[in-house]
Amino acid sequence: MGVEIERKYLIRRDLWTRPDAGAEIVQGYICEEAGRTLRIRIRDGRGILTIKGPTAGATRAEFEYEIPVNDARELLGLCADRIVRKTRYRVEIGQHVWDVDEFSDANAPLLMAEIELDSESEAFQEPSWLGPEVTQDLRFANYSLACSPYGNWCE
Repeated sequence: MGVEIERKYLIRRDLWTRPDAGAEIVQGYICEEAGRTLRIRIRDGRGILTIKGPTAGATRAEFEYEIPVNDARELLGLCADRIVRKTRYRVEIGQHVWDVDEFSDANAPLLMAEIELDSESEAFQEPSWLGPEVTQDLRFANYSLACSPYGNWCE
C-alpha cells in the first residue's frame, strides 16, 4: 500500500528567498468523499492520477499513476472549478527535501511548505523561513483550497 506522511507549514515571507526555478503545477479534483480524493495533476508535461485516503495525523494512503497528458487535460475538464495552480520549488535542508508551493489565482498569495517523512516522529531540520504548522488545519488541504480558495477567507 502507498503511504504518504506529510507535514505542512506556512512560510514567513520576510525570510523566504525564492529559488531561480520552479515547476508549474495545475491540479484538479474530480471528487472527494469522507476524506478520500481523486486528483488529476499536470506537471512537467506529465499527467498524474492520484487517489488519496483519509488522513490520520499526518499519514494517509496515497496511490499515484502516470497517465497520458492528453487524458489528464480532458480529466481536468471534469473538475469544474475545483482547480489549484501553483509553482513548486524544491529546497534541500539537511537530509530532507522541502516542497514549497507558491499558489496563484484565487489562492494567491498563499505560500506553503511540505515535507514528506518516513514516520510521523521523524526528526528534521527546520528552515529559518518556516512558519506555523497547518498539517491539521483542513482549510490548507489542496482539495479545500480548490473549493474555498485562500484569497476568499484569509485575513
